[in-house]
Amino acid sequence: MNDIHTDDEEDEDTVQDRLLHMTDGPKQAPKNDEDIISKSIGDFGRWQLLLTFILSLVNIPCTWHIFAPTFHAREHTYWCVNSGLQNISADQWKQCVSNDHCWINNTGLYNNSQLICSDIIDIKTKCTDWDFAETGTTIISDFNLVCDRKKLINLAEMMFLAGVAVGGLASGIISDKYGRKRTLLISVFMQCSLGTAIAFAPCFELYAVLRCCLGFFSVSVVFSGFVLAIELVSGHWRTITGISYLFPVSLGYCTLAGLAYLLRDWRHLQLAMSLPGTVFLTTWFFMPESPRWLLALGRTKEVLKILERAAKFNNKELPSELEKHLEPPRSPDQEEQTSVGVTDLFKTAKMRTKTLILFLIWFGVYLVYYGLVLNIGNIGGDIYLNSVLTGLVEVPAVAISIFILIKGGRRWPLALTMILSGIFAALAIPVSWISGDLQWLITTFTMTSKFCISSSNAIMPVFTAELYPTIIRNIGVGAANVPAGTALMLVPYLWELSTLNKSLPLLVIAIFGIVGGAFTLFLPETGSKPLSDTLESSESSNNSSANGDINRNNNNTYT
Repeated sequence: MNDIHTDDEEDEDTVQDRLLHMTDGPKQAPKNDEDIISKSIGDFGRWQLLLTFILSLVNIPCTWHIFAPTFHAREHTYWCVNSGLQNISADQWKQCVSNDHCWINNTGLYNNSQLICSDIIDIKTKCTDWDFAETGTTIISDFNLVCDRKKLINLAEMMFLAGVAVGGLASGIISDKYGRKRTLLISVFMQCSLGTAIAFAPCFELYAVLRCCLGFFSVSVVFSGFVLAIELVSGHWRTITGISYLFPVSLGYCTLAGLAYLLRDWRHLQLAMSLPGTVFLTTWFFMPESPRWLLALGRTKEVLKILERAAKFNNKELPSELEKHLEPPRSPDQEEQTSVGVTDLFKTAKMRTKTLILFLIWFGVYLVYYGLVLNIGNIGGDIYLNSVLTGLVEVPAVAISIFILIKGGRRWPLALTMILSGIFAALAIPVSWISGDLQWLITTFTMTSKFCISSSNAIMPVFTAELYPTIIRNIGVGAANVPAGTALMLVPYLWELSTLNKSLPLLVIAIFGIVGGAFTLFLPETGSKPLSDTLESSESSNNSSANGDINRNNNNTYT
C-alpha cells in the first residue's frame, strides 16, 4: 500500500516521548545533541543504510496487494450461456442475447428451418450463467460477479480498505507494546499466509474475508517497518529516511503491471504477489529491534549489544562507560503527567478549528490519492501502461517532498499540491467530452494530478504532527486517520458515480483537492519554528504571531 501514513510518523523527540510514556514514571527523551544512541553509532552510516534499505523493500508486496483489484477484477467481455439452441455459432448467439448481458430472450419458440434473431420470441428471462471471453480468469469470471452480483466487487475492495483503516490505527499500539521487529515479521508472515490462501479461495465470501484480514496485516507491515526504519537513524536523516521509505512503492506499481501482463489468471498472479514476501522472514536472524524502543523499556543490555554491532559495522568506537548513560533520565521535576485524550483536540475554539481542518485535509488527500490509484482502469487507456505511469510519477513526487521538508516549508506546498491536483483532475473532464481520440491527454492530466497528490500525501503527516503540541501530538495524528480511513472505504464506490454521469468521479476528486488545499491556508506555518509542548503554549504561540505560526526548531524534523 504506496503511499499510507499514520500516527507512527514521528520525529526523534516524538517517538521517544511516546515510548517513555509506557514506562512506570514520566520521563523525557534526550534532546538531539544529547542522544546517546546517535553519539554512539552516528546519525546515519553503513549499518543504517543497509537496514533502512531492506525495510523499505517491504513496501513492494504491500503495494501489490493494495493495487491487486485493478487486475483481479479487470473488465471482462461476457454473455449469457446458450440456453440450448442447436446449430448456432457463438457469434450468432451473442447477437441474439440481450445487450445488457443480464437477460436472455426466451427461445421456447422459433423457426426450426432457419434460426435468425427475429424468430426468437421477445420474452426475456433472467440470465443465471455466463460465458466469458478467453482473456484470462478474474474474480469476475470465477465468482460470476456480473449483473446483480457486480456490486460485490466494490464490497470486496471496501473490506480490504476497512482492514487497512483498522490496521493503521492498531499497528502503532501493537508495535509499541510488542516491539517493532516482532510486529513487522509476524505481520509479514500473516500477509504471505493470507495472500496465498486467497489464491485458493473457492467462493467470493471467503475471498472478501481474507482480503479484509490481508489489509490489516499489510498496513501493519508498512507502518511497523516505517517506525523501525526512522528509529534507526537520527537528526535530519529521519526526514530523508522517512520519505525515502516510500520510493519502492513506485517499483511496486511498475512490477505488478508486468506480473499481471504475464499472468492473466488472477490466482497465479495472487501467488506471485504473496510468495516473494517470505524472503523477508529471513531478516529475523539479523534485523535488530529498535534500540530506542528497548531503551525506553529499560532493556539496556540488549541495547548495548545492538550498538556494539552497529558501531563495528560503521567503523565507530563506542563511548566509554556507555552502559551507564543508556538509562533514560527522569523528568527533573518528577511531576505526574497530566492525562490527555481525544477530547483535548476539541478543548478550545482554535484547537477545534485546527482539528476539523486537518480532518478535512486527510479525508481529501486519501480520497484523491487512492481514488486515482485504485481506479486507474476507469480513466481509459491501457491499464498496464497506466499502472507503470502511476509508479513512475511517484518517484519525482517523493523526491520533491524530501527537498520541501528539508527546506522547512509545510503549509503553502501542501496547499499548492492539493489545489493543483484538483485542477488537473478537473481539466481531464472537458477533454473527455471533446473527443475519444484525446485519451492520451486525459491520461496526462490524471497522472499529473496523481503526481501532485503524491507530494501532498508525503507532506501531510509531517505538517499534522508539527501542528499539535507534544502532549497530544500522537493522539492528533492518530485521530486524523479516522477520516482518512473513512475516505478509503468510500473510494471503491467513487467511480460508481460514473453511472449517473461519467464526469462525476473526477469532479468529486477535483472538488476535494481544491477545497482541501484552500482550507490548508487557514492553518499556521510550522516550518523552521520551535514546537509547542503543551496546550497552553500552543494557544499562546498562536496568539503571539499575526499568522498564528507555531514555532519550530530546524533540528526537530518530522516524518
